[in-house]
Amino acid sequence: PVGFDGQLRPYQKRGLGWISYLEHLGFGGVLADDMGLGKTIQVLARLVAERAGGQSLGPTMVVCPLSVVGNWKHETHDFAPELDVYVHHGTDRESGDTLVEAIDTHDVIVTTYGVVRNDIDALQDITFHRVVLDEAQKIKNTDAKRTQAIRTLLARHRLALTGTPVENRLSELWSIMEFCNPGLLGSQTAFREEFARPIDRYGDEHKTEQLRRLIRPFILRRSKTDESVIEDLPEKVEVREYCNLTEEQATLYKAATDELLGEVEQASDMERRGKVLQLINALKAICNHPRQYHEDDSSLEGRSGKLDRLHDLATEILASDDRALIFTQYTSMAELIRQYLQQELGQRVLYLHGGTPQERRDEMVEQFQSSDGPAFFLLSLRAGGTGLTLTAANHVIHYDRWWNPAVEDQATDRTYRIGQTDDVQV
Repeated sequence: PVGFDGQLRPYQKRGLGWISYLEHLGFGGVLADDMGLGKTIQVLARLVAERAGGQSLGPTMVVCPLSVVGNWKHETHDFAPELDVYVHHGTDRESGDTLVEAIDTHDVIVTTYGVVRNDIDALQDITFHRVVLDEAQKIKNTDAKRTQAIRTLLARHRLALTGTPVENRLSELWSIMEFCNPGLLGSQTAFREEFARPIDRYGDEHKTEQLRRLIRPFILRRSKTDESVIEDLPEKVEVREYCNLTEEQATLYKAATDELLGEVEQASDMERRGKVLQLINALKAICNHPRQYHEDDSSLEGRSGKLDRLHDLATEILASDDRALIFTQYTSMAELIRQYLQQELGQRVLYLHGGTPQERRDEMVEQFQSSDGPAFFLLSLRAGGTGLTLTAANHVIHYDRWWNPAVEDQATDRTYRIGQTDDVQV
C-alpha cells in the first residue's frame, strides 16, 4: 500500500487481502503463519492500507509479550513511519485521563499481557479500532485472569497472531477463537464434548474434518517449508548430540533415582505426581551439570558430558567465524554456561532472561545483529524463545529439552526466518 515502506512478498499480499476481507465482513481472524514469515509486517500493511483515504480510524492496540515490545516499535518505525506509536508499559506508565488522551492521539498502542491484566479497569472503558494479540497462545488458558481481561476489551476488529495456535490440546484453539469471534465455536463445554474430546482422545477423523471446515475461513496458516510460500529460505538441519554422563553424573543419577523412586512408592496419588516431577527435574539438572543440582560454587570443568560437548561445539563455531544462539530453560544453568564460555573461550556472551529490562533487551538484539557482534547469545527459553529476530546466528543449541517441541521450534525460529541467508544448524 501507499505509505508502506517495504515490499510485501506474494503470500504476504494475500495475507493483507485476507485480513481486509474478514474485517470488511465484521469477522476476526487468526493469522497463524509459521514463525519468521512476517506476521507483524502484514498487520502493519493493513494499518497503512486502511488509512489510504486519509481517514482517522482510532487506535489499534497490540498486546504482546515484553520481549516483543521493542520489535513492534522498531518495525512500525521502519515499515509504517507515518503511524504514531505509543508504548504503554513500565512503573511510570500513564493512567486516568492522560492515558485516554495518549491512546486517542496515537495510531498504534503497544502493551503487554501483564499490563492489560493490571490496567483492565481503565482499558475496558476505551473502544479501540482494533485489538491485535501477538503470540496469542498466551491466552490459551481460558480461565487465566489475563485471558479474561483480554476478552473484556472493546474493539471493532480483533486479530490474533500465533505460529502455534495449538500447542497441547484443542481447548487452546477454542480460547483464541473465542477472542476473535465470540460464540463461533459455541460454549467451552459444548466445544469440549463436540470436538475436543473425540479428536484429542480418540483421533476422530470425521470430527477433525468437521472442525477444519468450520474454522477454515477464520485461520490463515502458511508453512515456511511450503515452496509455494517462500523459495529463498535456506535449509534447516537438525542434529541430536548424544552426550555421555561423567562418572560423577552417573553416580548422582542413580542415587537420585533410588531415593526419589523410593519416595514415589510410599506417596499418595497426588503426592506421587509431585514426586515424579521432582525426580524428572532432578535428573535434568544432573544431566546439565552436577553444580546445577548441588547449587554450590564447585568447579565446572570436566564434570558434565553435556557441557564438554557444548565447549567443543562452541570452539567449532568460533573457528568457522559463525554465531550461535544457546537456549536453556534454567536461569541457574544459563549463569554457569555464560561463566564457563567466557572463561574457557575468552568470549563475551550476551544473556537475555525474564528479568532483563526492555531497553537492555533491545540493546542486546542490536549488538548481536551488528556485523561485529559477539559470537554467542544465551537465552532463557521462555523469555527469549518468541518475538525476537536474531538472524545473525546460523547455529541454534538447545542445551536442555523443553516438555513441548513446539516451544523449541519457536525458539529456533528466532534465526530461521526471513532475512536468514545461511543454512541453520540446530
